[in-house]
Amino acid sequence: MLGVSTDTTAQNKSFREKFSFPYDLLSDVDGAMSTAYGAVSEAGARASRVSVLIGPDGRVARVYEKVKPADHADEVLNHLE
Repeated sequence: MLGVSTDTTAQNKSFREKFSFPYDLLSDVDGAMSTAYGAVSEAGARASRVSVLIGPDGRVARVYEKVKPADHADEVLNHLE
């Protein structure tokens, strides 16, 4: 599992350490990936919290447009079954 943020690598490292994130955070400073996956609607806009489940074939299997952090892990795990 990976997370993607439009923050810098230094900001992501600090955030990951502060909150003991169990997975790596990638930096998408120019927003290209976030825009491609629909997390940003226009250039310069702040990314929304969106999850994208990528299947073994490399294709998007599911998009979660409204993510509630407390419930999201269980929601994804249910879809993996």
